[in-house]
Amino acid sequence: MTSGPPVLEVRDLRVRYGAIEALRGVNLSVGAGQVVALIGANGAGKSTALRAISRMIPLAAGTVELEGEDVTRLASHELVARGLAHAPEGRGIFLNLTVRENLELGAYLRRDRSEIVADADKSYALFPILAERRDQLAGTLSGGEQQMLAVARALMSRPRVLLLDEPSLGLAPQVVATIFAVLREVNQGGVALLLVEQNAHQALRLAHRAYVLETGTVALSDSAAALRENEQVRKAYLGES
Repeated sequence: MTSGPPVLEVRDLRVRYGAIEALRGVNLSVGAGQVVALIGANGAGKSTALRAISRMIPLAAGTVELEGEDVTRLASHELVARGLAHAPEGRGIFLNLTVRENLELGAYLRRDRSEIVADADKSYALFPILAERRDQLAGTLSGGEQQMLAVARALMSRPRVLLLDEPSLGLAPQVVATIFAVLREVNQGGVALLLVEQNAHQALRLAHRAYVLETGTVALSDSAAALRENEQVRKAYLGES
């Protein structure tokens, strides 16, 4: 983990769905090279936070800074061009396109053809099963393979920060272990990760820091190691007494 100014800084983030305030003044930061986890119960606002940061949904208030630049008013594709990628919950891959075509679409803002091909090869090295399936329609992949493709496609934009929403959801333990091993490798390669994950055990093992969201606010924040030992977190999210 490197130190220095945050690569992603979120201040007073507020999101409303009609009369309901889903996020109520969330503050969080991700340092360069860090893995930061958001944990909490269903409905706490974790996925909403990621969607707001990547501008998939509108903000009611707050600011988002990327490498010190205020990007609050930028559209999603402009954020991608500045180094922010989002692998959403539900994967969001193009089921009627091949694995190769999905990866190419992940690099749609780039023009460096030879480097795009090289990055696709890196994705195949990270997830060898995708290399075997490169000409297969994404809709015919297993759930785990689709999740691998969602991560690989997001990496094709060469992000500095990667937002990941529930990468282990519904997957077998062996597949989850594979994906988290790759995420560790991606982070060690210099990509900062902001991770929403229901599997708090996995999230806190991977993360350097973590935030606990409760009903749209940050209830706790600390190092991941400290939160693993926090009695409240152990009881509520780790299933320990």
